[in-house]
Amino acid sequence: MAPLSERQKRMYDFITKFMRDKGRPPTIREIGAEVKISSTSVVNYNLNILEREGLIQREKEVSRGLRVTNPKALAEEFANLVQIPLLGKIAAGKPIPVLDNATHHETIELTRELIPHEEGLFALEVKGDSMIDALINDGDVVVMKAQQDAENGEMCAVWLKDKSETTLKRVYKEKSRLKLRPMNPTMKPFYVDARDAEIKGKVVLVVRKLQRLPA
Repeated sequence: MAPLSERQKRMYDFITKFMRDKGRPPTIREIGAEVKISSTSVVNYNLNILEREGLIQREKEVSRGLRVTNPKALAEEFANLVQIPLLGKIAAGKPIPVLDNATHHETIELTRELIPHEEGLFALEVKGDSMIDALINDGDVVVMKAQQDAENGEMCAVWLKDKSETTLKRVYKEKSRLKLRPMNPTMKPFYVDARDAEIKGKVVLVVRKLQRLPA
């Protein structure tokens, strides 16, 4: 099989995910909107390549006349995915409210190679730049393992009880208080009474924010 272009890979990934999520194939216009192609003829050109490579089959007279030619592989791909609840945002900077609503249904999908054990995991979207030296940037997603304790230096989500806010910092225990250290040379650590803070979980994986490629 000839190597696919980045655009064709994005189209194929969108088709398989759309079919997995909705149980039907996307339309030409839905595919074009996803990969930022306004011309249906350009979408068709790339779909023809996917068909030529044996990845899809098409009925061109039908609006949603697409199907993945290897549904077994699609099922195996789905079985290899772990869905992790995305509970909201967490501040890497000024603390913001989070973790106060357990009814969120939004999830992120990761492969089992990245997350072999999914028990007790949740995800948060990072807002702010206080953890940039730990390679955690604004818009990234951190996958957390729920726990109420941590080793010194671990990156944790810490609930600040008096403010009803959560922040992402490196945690250090100092007698009756916690030192919360940002990973940004322009920011200083701050201290909280251990009775006024609660560790909610530690970072086990960072999912980088993806920049869309130009069409």
